[in-house]
Amino acid sequence: MITTTPELFQALQTVPVLTGLNLPAFTLLADEGIVHSFNPVELIVREGESGHSFFILVEGEVEVIKHLGSAQETILATLRSRTFFGEMCVVDPVPRAATVRALTPVTAIEIRAATLYHLFQKMPAQYAIVLLNLARDMARRLRVLDEAFSARAS
Repeated sequence: MITTTPELFQALQTVPVLTGLNLPAFTLLADEGIVHSFNPVELIVREGESGHSFFILVEGEVEVIKHLGSAQETILATLRSRTFFGEMCVVDPVPRAATVRALTPVTAIEIRAATLYHLFQKMPAQYAIVLLNLARDMARRLRVLDEAFSARAS
């Protein structure tokens, strides 16, 4: 469990989506990041709810689910530590596209859209690095889903 800003700072530095950031950018994210703990089966975000933040998974494992509890329920992905989720609401402020449920005990750092805006105001080049890293990872995830969809269709 992360209990101090230095621990939060250190956790952020291990996350690939934040690769390339400088010390002041990590400091801003650590100062404004919010640490959360979740128990197994606890819902972290819900499909359809408004969201203005994304989560960096420090410890644990989560699953990303569409249509939770319905006949069309589909598990889109299982994510492990050092990755992130919920980024679509930061890039495009629309309701959350999926539910994320903890599979194990989870520690996650919430980064609010307001924090990214502060990064943009103070360090635009560092903000650009974060957005580029987010876009690259989102493209990778889309490619995986495209391949899965294509395999089902054939």
